[in-house]
Amino acid sequence: MISRPNCKINLGLNVVERRNDGYHNLETIFYPIPLCDELEIEESEVDCIEVKGIPVDGDVFDNLVWRAVKLLRESGYSIPPIHVVLTKHIPNGAGLGGGSSDAAFMIKMLNEKFSLDLSVEKMESLAVVLGADCPVFIQNKPVFAEGIGNIFSPVKLSLSGLFLVLVKPDDFISTREAYSAVTPQRPLTGLKTLSAEPIESWVGKMVNDFEKSVFPLHPTVKGIRDKLYDLGAVYSSMSGSGSSVYGLFRNPVDVRACFSEHFYFDCILP
Repeated sequence: MISRPNCKINLGLNVVERRNDGYHNLETIFYPIPLCDELEIEESEVDCIEVKGIPVDGDVFDNLVWRAVKLLRESGYSIPPIHVVLTKHIPNGAGLGGGSSDAAFMIKMLNEKFSLDLSVEKMESLAVVLGADCPVFIQNKPVFAEGIGNIFSPVKLSLSGLFLVLVKPDDFISTREAYSAVTPQRPLTGLKTLSAEPIESWVGKMVNDFEKSVFPLHPTVKGIRDKLYDLGAVYSSMSGSGSSVYGLFRNPVDVRACFSEHFYFDCILP
């Protein structure tokens, strides 16, 4: 069985308050995009996992994909030994949720292959154990997210037909860096309201609060955002805590030469 776990971008990201447990409550819109990894599973005599493509640090059996397998087994579901092949195309440390998507898709694949009869709600409750944004990839559609990014509600939003350019520099951004210049506060206009307005009106109003911290420390990231606007993007933003930056264009544009030294992806959004 083979699937293609896709990633997401964040449309706006507001850090609204600090919680008593040390985490922060956020507001954002998760929007799926068709940049995908590849995940294959088959029954085997012994458990085995291979990771190909973009290198992933650490023990492969500590990968989120394998942690999803362990979680289901520990939750009482019967899963025989399997051979897993994960081919990474989504860059790591990009703010795109690639690892979270891989884990969520593994849950869905195991549910189908071994007839576990898991409901959507049950799969989401299992996925959140692996990461706050994992559940969004169970239903895999645009949602407004609150809490630590794990409380979802529907949002009427379609970027279909727009041309997406995604650029990921080599910059690594730590969680500490991302929060270093952020003062939690609620935005004047909520993201759900903004998302219903024309995309051109998002500029300066639909913001990613982490850009306040990241841009001064990582001028390359800010430079990509500014360059996308120079090239005609109607809206551009960093995704999550970075370091990937995306631009939305009304028409296809060839900007590959401008970003040849970075990871690059473009498509017309479905």
